[in-house]
Amino acid sequence: MFGGGAIGPCRHPRSVAMTEGATGAPMRLDPFELAEGERWYVVQALAKRETSALYHLSEQQFRTFLPVIAKTVRHARKTRLVRAALFPGYLFVALDLQRDRWRSINGTIGVARLVMTQTSPTPLPFGIVERLLDYRDEDGACRFDRDLVVGQTVRIVQGPLAELMGELVRLDANGRVRVLLDMLGGQVPATVERSALEAA
Repeated sequence: MFGGGAIGPCRHPRSVAMTEGATGAPMRLDPFELAEGERWYVVQALAKRETSALYHLSEQQFRTFLPVIAKTVRHARKTRLVRAALFPGYLFVALDLQRDRWRSINGTIGVARLVMTQTSPTPLPFGIVERLLDYRDEDGACRFDRDLVVGQTVRIVQGPLAELMGELVRLDANGRVRVLLDMLGGQVPATVERSALEAA
């Protein structure tokens, strides 16, 4: 359905604590926890307008999630690390179709459409968004380097070697990895940060 990086093996989502608000009604400590009757749905944004769609949906009190990754971009011989949408042009919204005025989503600034099947929004299978949420780091970006193993084919996603492929040959306890990169007609060894890799 989407472009972007691959989703790694499913891990158990973080447990979510519950408490009671001033009215005695249950109150979520985790803003991404689904209430009874809610599911995650897909919103297609206008080109390069994901953050605008996110903002304007949030202003309408919709709970949204835009998965982002840290990636390196090159311009004028310089590189810089930026946050980019994991699935360019898409974000997620939590809805209870019986409760929420979901039709207003299609008229929201930055939104192209709510992904539908005939006359109703199409819910995502359980576990997809939860898996992405569980892969966030302390800065909120998704990272897919947790399950790397020696011998695996990997892609560098950050730094001056971004987009090169290679074989993972060593992991150390300090977060550094040794990779044999496929370049210059052979395999060239390089040491990079573990966070700069993803499974190919």
